[in-house]
Amino acid sequence: MTEKTTDNNLKYLRLLSEKYPSVRATTREIINLTAILNLPKGTEHFMSDLHGEYEAFCHILNNCSGVIREKLNLIYGDTLSAEEKDELCTLIYYPADKLRLNRREMTLDRDWYRTTLERMIELARTLSSKYTRSKVRKAMPEDYAYIIDELLHAQKDEDNNQVRYHNNILDTIIRINADDFVISLAGLIKRLAVDRLHIVGDIYDRGDSAEKILDLLMQHHSLDIEWGNHDILWMGAACGCDACVAAAVRNCINYRCIRTLESGYGVSLRSLVTFARDLYPDKTPMDAALSAITVIMFKLEGQVIRRNPEYNMDDRLLLDKMDLNSGTILIDGTTYALNETHFPTLDPADPYSLTDGEQAVLDDLRTAFLESEKLQKHTAFLYENGGMYKIYNGNLLYHGCVPLNDDGTLREVEFFGEKFSGKAYFDMADTLARHAYYGKSRDIRGLDFMWYLRCGENSPLCGRRIKGFERAYIDDKSAWQEDKNPYYRHYYNREICEMILSEFGLHSAAAHIINGHTPVRTVKGELPIRADGKLLVIDGGFCKNYHETTGIAGYTLIYNSHGLRLKAHRPFSTIAEALRENTDIRSKSEIVETEQQRMMVGDTDVGVVLQNEIDDLYRLLEMYRTGALSPKEQ
Repeated sequence: MTEKTTDNNLKYLRLLSEKYPSVRATTREIINLTAILNLPKGTEHFMSDLHGEYEAFCHILNNCSGVIREKLNLIYGDTLSAEEKDELCTLIYYPADKLRLNRREMTLDRDWYRTTLERMIELARTLSSKYTRSKVRKAMPEDYAYIIDELLHAQKDEDNNQVRYHNNILDTIIRINADDFVISLAGLIKRLAVDRLHIVGDIYDRGDSAEKILDLLMQHHSLDIEWGNHDILWMGAACGCDACVAAAVRNCINYRCIRTLESGYGVSLRSLVTFARDLYPDKTPMDAALSAITVIMFKLEGQVIRRNPEYNMDDRLLLDKMDLNSGTILIDGTTYALNETHFPTLDPADPYSLTDGEQAVLDDLRTAFLESEKLQKHTAFLYENGGMYKIYNGNLLYHGCVPLNDDGTLREVEFFGEKFSGKAYFDMADTLARHAYYGKSRDIRGLDFMWYLRCGENSPLCGRRIKGFERAYIDDKSAWQEDKNPYYRHYYNREICEMILSEFGLHSAAAHIINGHTPVRTVKGELPIRADGKLLVIDGGFCKNYHETTGIAGYTLIYNSHGLRLKAHRPFSTIAEALRENTDIRSKSEIVETEQQRMMVGDTDVGVVLQNEIDDLYRLLEMYRTGALSPKEQ
């Protein structure tokens, strides 16, 4: 140990002594932290590819992927009827709405409130058993923290004093403010059921309520987000990337999720629709708008590709390859018929330049994205709580892929005169994406790269050759086939997955890759568990458009102290029906991996931090006892 290191340690211990100024205070904290290390780890939930499906996601968030119902079944077994359990579950999921509905349909008397509160308290007591009393107290709503704490820890005694005390509290609550207490207790139950939420990409597009999902996530107590290609598209648009703006608008029109754009974020399509109607008078206003923004998008993408030859995407420059006289296009040696030959804004001499009218529409849309207060707030949230990947409790989380060569080795890519592969590539992409948002000038290089991350064949968020032009203008679906990075072939191989984990510094036999992006076609026999359990693809198709493709309506991966299990969800109807009929999302659970020994806090990332704090406290204690430092409290 060098003299400099010793000096730094001494300075740190002196600072630590301000917080723990005596032998007794230091000893007390060592005991406290050591006890925490020996509690079961908190429950983590992993979800991906939400794609704007707010109601289904909201319900799964509220039912904690079925964990609430599982705990009720564990506690009450057959002592409660199925109808009673359904009623109690719905009340916990949507307490304010369910109370209003029940009040219209039945009498909520003292007996109903007492029975309901006692059952909810028992459920909260069970869920809180794996946490310290201090952590549970911090999770409680501030106004009721003392009362709930007393109710959770009331014990029977010889003279039933605690029971009478407990009953008196309940009587007072019911008499004064029962509904508010039920709502607060329901919130605590849901918070205790899930300690950490991981969203493995793609909140946006396809469904029409992505902004509502972001509003919901912003209220969550503990989460992280691994950006998906659809997320980075909207983040790029919020940064002012023209190609991303055009693509985001086109997606909204094409997926029929205009509500997100106009009502959610206040981005008006009026200028686009007005411009498009004059160009395509034979089409409906929205079809005309789709045609106009599609041409604008391909022009802007062509400009990005031409500015950045290192993207190696010249094969995507197709506007200048069309033969409008014959109505055909030659792509990779094959001639295809075009389904559209009317391109009134296309200049054959300069096909990738915008007309004055197109530029005016683009300027209007860009300004709307940049000035949308809610979009900018959501984008800031995505940057603050998200990234290209996450390493958490020994697992590696990312949305798309780690680009590989055909032989399964890490693919080396070159950008801006430097070569990157594996983790270094992810880190560079993360840094550049942040620079696009936080950089004072928001330079064109960073903005262009946001677009590349969305759709580049070697992008970690995409990993396939996007055939947007072919899907838009060619009816022959053979032209739509998109080549994928070899990663999607090799991620069934355990050795390849272990190599990727090692690249990110994870060498434990218990490490896993948790992946989204590619829907698992369970109806065709595909399995989400790959590479002998080393990799899990958790895109189960939240989006309604994918339900027939996947055969289910989403996955939740649950990682608790006992191991990993995957829950496949059935389709959800509506929140209104759930309130009215007490319907729930039924989920099938599959054990992925069971821990041989129950996993404790000491085995987690938090445990590593706590152990370091304990080691420092022992050093401080030794300094006190040897007289090297004088306790501030004698």
